Amino acid sequence: MFSLENFDIKLNTDIIGRNFVYTEEIESTNSFLLNKANKFSTDGTVILAEKQNKGHGRNNKVWYSTRGYNLTFSILLTNKKFLGKRFNIINFAASLAVANAIENLFQLRTELKWPNDVLVNGKKIAGILTESISSGSKVERLVIGIGINVNQILFQGNYNIPPTSLKLELNETIERERLLAEYLNNFEEILNKFEFSPGDILKDWKSKCGLIGEKISITDGEKTKYGIFDDIDEDGFLLLKNKGKTEKIYFGDVYI
Repeated sequence: MFSLENFDIKLNTDIIGRNFVYTEEIESTNSFLLNKANKFSTDGTVILAEKQNKGHGRNNKVWYSTRGYNLTFSILLTNKKFLGKRFNIINFAASLAVANAIENLFQLRTELKWPNDVLVNGKKIAGILTESISSGSKVERLVIGIGINVNQILFQGNYNIPPTSLKLELNETIERERLLAEYLNNFEEILNKFEFSPGDILKDWKSKCGLIGEKISITDGEKTKYGIFDDIDEDGFLLLKNKGKTEKIYFGDVYI
């Protein structure tokens, strides 16, 4: 059982997570916060669910998570400073915060995989899904969904990247309240850089991405492209170099 009291003691933020919603079961934490009819509009609102019936990642891939073992939650951002043209960088801030939290608490070396995965020992330990709703050309609200495998040790389904969890890597049961608070503390600290030095977020993210400079393939639906992972640009899009030409990639799954 998640202890709200233990979590609150460890939370050291000004905005992120100060409006906190805990639920046993929900269809999707992302969908819940995106829906304005649910009347949550406070910037930094966090909803944590023990079970999501329709939890998903990119391209509607199902995210399986055993009830009560992991952290599946979403963060709502409504402050206009986060909703401009470069809000894609917030996706990088979210995955970087996962990496920092895991390294700070458990001294495990993490690796970031473009665009939204966190790996430990080559296995996926967390994923990020950023979604938004717009009115005309203006983004009204941005929701970042995070799934972290914490204490689960068995995983169903087929995976392109094998999953792991903190318990599998450390052989011990992890206090979820401490990890969630550490994550939110890190996320707010990184977000504070967004307005004035977003390049620092990308720089820190790239320092944990081992694929830059490697030969890769990128699959988006039925299309696959090949080349060198040259860099990510100032908006966080992947730059793929092939035969002397550089192409900007907006979406896709990266493989070596």
